[in-house]
Amino acid sequence: MSIQEIAGGINSPKGFQAAGVLAGIKPGRTKPDMALVASRVPCAAAGVFTRNLVKAAPVLWDTECIEQGGTAQAVVINTGIANACTGSKGYADTVEMAALTAKELGIRREQVLVLSTGVIGKPLPMESIRRGIQELGRSLSRDPEAAHTAAEGILTTDTHAKEIALEFTIQGKPIRIAGMCKGSGMIHPNMGTMLGIITTDMMITRELMQESLKELTEETFNMVSVDGDTSTNDSLLLLANGQAENTLVSKRDSDFECFYEALKTVMTFLAKSIAADGEGATRLLEATVLRAGTKEDAKRLAKSIITSNLTKAAVFGTDANWGRILCAMGYSGAFFRPEQVEIRISSEKGSLVLVENGTATDYDEELATAILSPDKVTITADVQEGTETATAWGCDLTYEYVKINADYRS
Repeated sequence: MSIQEIAGGINSPKGFQAAGVLAGIKPGRTKPDMALVASRVPCAAAGVFTRNLVKAAPVLWDTECIEQGGTAQAVVINTGIANACTGSKGYADTVEMAALTAKELGIRREQVLVLSTGVIGKPLPMESIRRGIQELGRSLSRDPEAAHTAAEGILTTDTHAKEIALEFTIQGKPIRIAGMCKGSGMIHPNMGTMLGIITTDMMITRELMQESLKELTEETFNMVSVDGDTSTNDSLLLLANGQAENTLVSKRDSDFECFYEALKTVMTFLAKSIAADGEGATRLLEATVLRAGTKEDAKRLAKSIITSNLTKAAVFGTDANWGRILCAMGYSGAFFRPEQVEIRISSEKGSLVLVENGTATDYDEELATAILSPDKVTITADVQEGTETATAWGCDLTYEYVKINADYRS
């Protein structure tokens, strides 16, 4: 099987269009703040959502639509205002967003999913939203530029759009799958992602889509953390419109495995993109745990390393303070024996073992500082307890993170 990255974005699969517009939701913004992704035919729909008990209105609407109907034809997104903790009025505004989009597209409102992101507790500026939806309907296009504008239209404190498109072949048919997401702060998902949409023209059952999304979430988005805060709006949607005209994939056969691997590639790319673009971040921090006794232990250890504020601060300062890493592993709740742990740091500047059998090696501090300096740094912890492995992604903790979040509402 060959999976190739192709040019384009969320509208690369057959039958999908996209648009992004500046609706003026928050004063002073100059880039798009609304986006629309639509299929010319109904799609099988799957989704995973935040497990935060405080759920935004769009999360409630989307969950209901997917659980009751299982299909969707469009997703409308706004940034600037999260529409969370806004009561019955907030839910009514979400339903209105779906209804207005449905009217523009000539479909039922239950076929329109809604995503919102931004400040919690504020009502949506519905006049701006209404104008934005009308303009989105007029702007829908299959052009790559439209896809990129849509990817920009879902960003908040992100510094750049996050998008990818792939192509692979099954049954002699070219299949495309594409994704876009946003996420930079309030990133510690406990479901799927911050806001993410994945489209494909493959014909596959909703049941397999939902199973795949939930399984791969655990290996990708749920292994990302920027600041330890799980959002009220986290949502990841997968839409499949069947326009590639392959024979329906309804079981876990070789065709399904091709899809699964491509979906994993998309989700891994997006998850790492979010970690690398964490608020104020200067470095992507990757932690891999080797030879853990159980898969759960491996995941806990890797996640504990990348969520440790002290470790994140040390990476920002290019300080090879390995004691912080071992300490974070120790309070993770996973079992391991400290006296047999090896810790290694690596980057494009080289690789260096800092800890062997639980104690420091006679490593070169200057070399360690150099290794910690590039844009991506990897920490590898070998606990020598079993055969299980896991990788988590985070970022360094910088002065800029505090500045961004001290001024977020302004």
